[in-house]
Amino acid sequence: MTPEQNKRFKQWQMRTIIATMIGYALFYFVRKNFSLAMPGLEADLGISKVSLGIFLTLNGIIYGLSRFVNGILADRMNARWYMAIGLALCAVANFAFGFGEDISTWITGEQTGDRFTNTMILFMGIMWMVNGLLQGAGFPPCARLLTHWIPPTELATKMSIWNTSHSIGAGLVVILCGYIMGHLGQNLSADPEAVARIAGHLGADPSDPAAMATVMNFAAHSGAWRWCFWIPSAISFAGAIGLVVFLRDTPSSVGLPELEGTELHEETAAAEAKGAEHKAFLMKHVFRNPLIWILGVANFFVYVVRFSVLDWGPSLLSQSKGVSMAHAGWLVAMFEIAGILGMLFAGWATDRWLKGRAHRTCVFCMAGAALFVFLFWRLPADAPIGLLFATLCAAGFCIYGPQALIGIAAANQATKKAAATANGLTGLFGYASTLVSGVGLGYVAQHYGWNWAYVGILAMALIGMAVFLLMWGARADGYDDPAAAKH
Repeated sequence: MTPEQNKRFKQWQMRTIIATMIGYALFYFVRKNFSLAMPGLEADLGISKVSLGIFLTLNGIIYGLSRFVNGILADRMNARWYMAIGLALCAVANFAFGFGEDISTWITGEQTGDRFTNTMILFMGIMWMVNGLLQGAGFPPCARLLTHWIPPTELATKMSIWNTSHSIGAGLVVILCGYIMGHLGQNLSADPEAVARIAGHLGADPSDPAAMATVMNFAAHSGAWRWCFWIPSAISFAGAIGLVVFLRDTPSSVGLPELEGTELHEETAAAEAKGAEHKAFLMKHVFRNPLIWILGVANFFVYVVRFSVLDWGPSLLSQSKGVSMAHAGWLVAMFEIAGILGMLFAGWATDRWLKGRAHRTCVFCMAGAALFVFLFWRLPADAPIGLLFATLCAAGFCIYGPQALIGIAAANQATKKAAATANGLTGLFGYASTLVSGVGLGYVAQHYGWNWAYVGILAMALIGMAVFLLMWGARADGYDDPAAAKH
């Protein structure tokens, strides 16, 4: 590139990174808002924990499948429009979800009763499944965009920075929806019928002061849950418009040359442009590429460890270590913050010391995660809270490195022509892990105790390390070897 082209490229590269970070964070605004709205849905509408759990489970499974399918589609479409339309449609699905009670009344002509409730749950369930399907349009276009704008030698560092968008989006929407649930809604605390209805939905004993205090808190903010969907959906829809304005698909679309070092052989590049040959390209670089499958299997174990702490952390800390729920919540939050630092360090270390071989960094990270999970497990229940904090945060620091680097390694191995497909496949393995980290870990803890749950988490970390070791000798990327190309 000429100096002028290089300057323009750097500007567009930074613009793409920032825009996709904000855009992907907004996908979390219309996904993680559900967790904060759940208590209100139960209190106001009487939707049971079982029904809410089904919403979460099906949404997760559909999202994993959707990421895989969207990964294949995103590699062949304009990523700018793909991501923007996906986010806008997620916002629409969330907006409709907030009107679930009204739509059920319109369909049934009733405002109470089993028919009304079942129709409402069915409509809301469909909307949340649709949202899970549309959420799959978030990450794959980002993988395509970033591999077109960031050279392979810088991808680990810069994509690790980009990966903080996960935690930024989740953290901001938790703060936003927490404020909504505590400040918005209609005050029905002076309405005896409303208070009695909420108490019945929550199964609260009228003679229990603590339980009734919770009931009165929900009564004071009746209907606030709706705004947990409406406000984030409005913000996300505005963000979708912003993506159209600020993003461009590839360097060539703004008159710049494509990245040096990411060229394929001429015959391969020509063949890739044709439909049938593109399928052959995907088969070679993704579906018949053993390294992609190894990364996918490894991702399964990484996500088991990560979700085990995130989903079960408060219960695990309070029941196995005697930590108060207030402290447990902060510990789990700090686990994620430590993970952000871990992602940034792992990306920098990969490019600085391991020449872009992200899979080697993951070996060390998984070993560290196993070590700190073991140390945390062996700490006595009366150990200082600071020591529990340090070991759990150290485990988070280690486990979030592989969570970010697997996507980077998959993108590099599959090349920029199939980065989204490869990430869709590895993501499918990641979200399949909820079968172990959710129901599996809960079953073990309930029937065999938390000690065996710790053993299970530790085993998952060690197996994950062993899987990464299988590709220790692999190259950093799947682009044509310049030395080989000369022969």
